[in-house]
Amino acid sequence: MGGVTGGHLLDTSFVIDYWHGRAEAVVRMEELYAAGAPLFVNEVVVCELFAGLQSTERDDARRFLEPLEFLQPGPEAAAAAGRWRAEARANGRTMHLADALIAAAADVAGAAVLTRNVRDFALAPVVVESY
Repeated sequence: MGGVTGGHLLDTSFVIDYWHGRAEAVVRMEELYAAGAPLFVNEVVVCELFAGLQSTERDDARRFLEPLEFLQPGPEAAAAAGRWRAEARANGRTMHLADALIAAAADVAGAAVLTRNVRDFALAPVVVESY
């Protein structure tokens, strides 16, 4: 798997910050769109976003997600996420399931994870960018 070939998988923290108009996230999204960078989300990010929405916001969220590429990388990525979690546990650390699955999807796509929570992804062998 892996190796960054381009693009960014938008972590839930970034999506929520953008959704709420946090200036750093809005500026970074504008830069990414202007650069024509591939932008990805996966089922974890979509699930976490929708879990925090009011019912009146769901249509707007669908429109926001529409231009983003949805990644569903499959069993090899899930196995990698499981290995990373096991390695972290063996070293006395915790890698949360959601973070492992997001990192694995980014790895398969050759994308960097774009997040405010850099430390959440430190246990995965992926490129992580903040904003």
